Amino acid sequence: MKKLIIIKYGELTTKKENINLFINTLKQNISKKLINYKIFINYDKGRMFIKGEEEDFKTIIKELQEVFGIHEIIIGYELDTLEYEKIEKQLVDLLKDKVFKTFKIETKRSNKKINLTSVEISSKIGSYLLKNISNIKVDVHNPELLINLELRNKESYIYFEKIKGLGGYPVGTLGKGILMLSGGIDSPVAGYMTIKRGVKIEALYFESPPHTSQEAKNKVISLAKILSKYNNEIKLHVINFTEIQESIYKNIPHEYLITIMRRMMYRIAEIIAGHENAKIIINGESIGQVASQTLTSMVAINEVVKIPVIRPLACFDKLEIINISKRINAYETSILPYEDCCTIFVPDHPVINPNTKTCHEYEELILFKDLIYKAIKNHEIIKINNQEKNKYKDIL
Repeated sequence: MKKLIIIKYGELTTKKENINLFINTLKQNISKKLINYKIFINYDKGRMFIKGEEEDFKTIIKELQEVFGIHEIIIGYELDTLEYEKIEKQLVDLLKDKVFKTFKIETKRSNKKINLTSVEISSKIGSYLLKNISNIKVDVHNPELLINLELRNKESYIYFEKIKGLGGYPVGTLGKGILMLSGGIDSPVAGYMTIKRGVKIEALYFESPPHTSQEAKNKVISLAKILSKYNNEIKLHVINFTEIQESIYKNIPHEYLITIMRRMMYRIAEIIAGHENAKIIINGESIGQVASQTLTSMVAINEVVKIPVIRPLACFDKLEIINISKRINAYETSILPYEDCCTIFVPDHPVINPNTKTCHEYEELILFKDLIYKAIKNHEIIKINNQEKNKYKDIL
């Protein structure tokens, strides 16, 4: 009898023809996550099995709770037999250290060659337990102990408890996106929600020194590190936005500052996405939360890009977003009091219903194309936690 960790897939099982891609990617992601442990992984379309040192199981489970694509995590026991008599005896041994008065057995048999039904197997093994363990009885509605038995090809598996996984899809199965990562509460949560759907993200941060500080940049790097737990790693693109932002501030009516600034950011995000083979732009906008997040503003800002802009939090209220931020341990970092370039130069009365024609007219007042290409050409790339050579200098 071997103790092991069993992974249940959940939503992955709906993929049918593509299920092998999803399960293979999940295995690769788990292997990366558990690179520091001595483990062996095998799997089929129904389950994944992880064998390793039992003393590592507690920390391994914590790591697995940060991997998308897992429905449930189980510590179970593998028996090299499908014979009921052997299963019954080993189950009694497993129950010696457990204190319970009522129990229920749930049996699943993927091996349909077994001559008894699942209900008949549960009844047979339950009867054996009643004869061999004193002072217990069956309770099919509210048992103190639920005994799970799975009969597969040549092995059987017993387990008692299930630990909820994150669900979603394995990272990398649904392509790549560029996350516009600020230092606020919303964008890290938007990144987390996107990763959950199997999209691998790279992050894009706009700094504006000397108007923004090194502390603000460090804050965003810390948020990227938090997201990297779920994304395997994060490539963070840092754009120096100072010249663009100052040019907007000097030449454009202030009520349109935020709208024009966001249009410039979207243009940059689309160019970065193109070079990184990313299919979408992601941000933390929530409808109506600020002036640039009204529907009219979104239309005016979206107009400058052709690729989809995904807003995972569009219909979330602030308290819902904060709850997720706390759950992923990003909240305390997000509320550190360092301003990013989205919060400086904010006008007293920003336009909430910008006109796209007016945006075009104002943008003709600045040489924004030259400024954008200069910013991209000289931008910094941080691969959490390593520096990567800036490949853009020779492209644009």
